[in-house]
Parts: sequence; structure tokens; C-alpha cells
Amino acid sequence: MATDYQGPDMSVATRTVLGKVRQMIPPMLDKFHKGQLGRVAVIGGSQDYTGAPYFSAMASARLGCDMSHVICTPAAAAVIKTYSPNLMVHPLMRQSPSGDEKGPDADDVSASIMEMLPRLHVLVVGPGLGRDPLMQETVSRVIQAAREKKMPIVLDADALQIVQKDPDSVKGYKEAVLTPNVVEFGRIWDALDLKDSETKNETDRVEILARALGGVTIVQKGGKDFVSNGETTLVSDLEGGKKRSGGQGDTLTGSIATFLAWRKAYLDGLWDVDGESLDEYEMIGLAAFGGSAITRECSRLAFLKKGRSLQASDLTDEVHGAFVGLFGQVDDE
Repeated sequence: MATDYQGPDMSVATRTVLGKVRQMIPPMLDKFHKGQLGRVAVIGGSQDYTGAPYFSAMASARLGCDMSHVICTPAAAAVIKTYSPNLMVHPLMRQSPSGDEKGPDADDVSASIMEMLPRLHVLVVGPGLGRDPLMQETVSRVIQAAREKKMPIVLDADALQIVQKDPDSVKGYKEAVLTPNVVEFGRIWDALDLKDSETKNETDRVEILARALGGVTIVQKGGKDFVSNGETTLVSDLEGGKKRSGGQGDTLTGSIATFLAWRKAYLDGLWDVDGESLDEYEMIGLAAFGGSAITRECSRLAFLKKGRSLQASDLTDEVHGAFVGLFGQVDDE
């Protein structure tokens, strides 16, 4: 299916993949009720980092997720609640106590978060998480619980420290999507002792890493984004903006999460699908590609307006315009 995208520098291959991604996007039907088209939670948000979980959750909401949650520390929650009343903010995370102060352990903290999992479709883990030991131990337990429920997880930022230290936490879990930057990619590559692997083509590294992790989907970010599960590789070559401000990766994680939530709606048969059905695992790569395309187009549009002053919040403002430019008026179908 063709798209209505009018921007420059789209390859035929990208246009074709976007047509498949478009099949995952639910039309806006009167029969739908609140929550069916996506319930996403972003887990992160420490005392020092409140912007990242907000940008991720807002990208999810702006793209069309019905319900966007942030699970963070109380200090972060107080701040994030001032950013937008549209997000549901839960102060359930805890940082390690200082000095000899006795605080909760990871089992206690994670238990309250695990109670939320049946009400959610997708988790984003990592934005604003930081490297506090209690925060890391807590999300490690939550990742395992989500895996047991076969819930899709998007891992970014400091959550990738868990993968680096314990690759088995995600190895073989095909519902996991990792979005490392170049430094994080290199650390995981080294942790898996892949330094002697032979690479000839530009997609070899992402394919080798995805296979080493047992078929997880990896988005290798760069001048082009390479999306691979080790068997199928998609190349997202849409033009982005030239400013590399911090926080743009948070738009990516939130966008991927919404596409993954729509994947569930698609698999649940909430609307009639025309043409050949999409495979449930193929859709994980398509969701990651869709998130990449949205983010790159947001960056391009924001850079046209803001130039070198571009900030992460400018991408948030462009999410709907990027969606319409890439996929057309799906809402009218």
C-alpha cells in the first residue's frame, strides 16, 4: 500500500515497508473504547532525570496511544506531573537510601509495579532511569515479570546496562526491542565478546548482535537506522534533522511502544484487515521501523523550523504532522 509521504529522500524499499507498517495502524472506529488502542508505561524517571520519561510517554500519547503512564520516583513524579496533565504518573520507583538509612528492597518496589502489568500492553524501560543500584535491580525484576507475561518491552538508555551485565535477561526474548546509541551498542557488543566477528556490510554488526541475543530486535541508530532481529533487516533511510540534541531517542522509544500496542490490537482482530495478514513477529520489526520513521521525520520537520536551536520538546510537537505525512489520513478510513 502506498503512503502519502511528500518529504525528500525516501527509497522505494522504505516506501514499501511503510506501506506494511500502515496496515498495523488502527482506523478510528466508533466501536472502540478507552484503552483498546494502547496502554503503554514508561519506567524510569529518577531525581535527576525527569525529561526523558516525559518525552517518551508524550510521543506515545501524541502518536495515538490511548493511555500513557510514567512509573518513576516520587521526586520525579512531582516534576513530571507539572509537565502535562495528560500523562498518568505513578511514584512507585525508589532510589537507594543514603548513608545508613534503611529503605525498601528491589523485591518490595518491583512488586507494586508488577501489579500494574495486567493493565498494560507495552513497557518502555530506561528513559531517565540512571544507574542507581536499587533502580537497576527493580527494573531487572520487572523485565523478567513482563517477559513471563510475553509483554513487549522497549529497552533504552540505562536499562541497556542490564543487558550489558546480564545478556540472558533478554536473550531469546523476541518481544524485546533494544534501541542503543553508538556507545551503548559498542558496550553490549564487547560484553558479548563479538569483537572478532567479521563484518563486511553496513548491516552486519546489528545482525550479528541480534543473533547473539537470540533474536531480539535491535535498532542501530545512525545516519541510517538499521532494524534487525538477526534474520530480517530493515533500513530506515529517511532524512532527519541535522541537530543531535539530547532526548530525541525518547521520541523513538515512545513511538515504537505505540506501534507495538497497535500490534496487539491488530492481533486481537479489533478491526477488519484488508489484504494478506501480517505475521506477529514480523510486526515487531515493523513497529521498530515505524518508530524510527516517525522520529526521523519529527526531527526533519523540527529542524526546518528551529535549526540549531532544536530541542527534544520540538520533536514532540511534530509527532502528529510526521504521522500524517508518512501514513496519510488513516483516521478517515
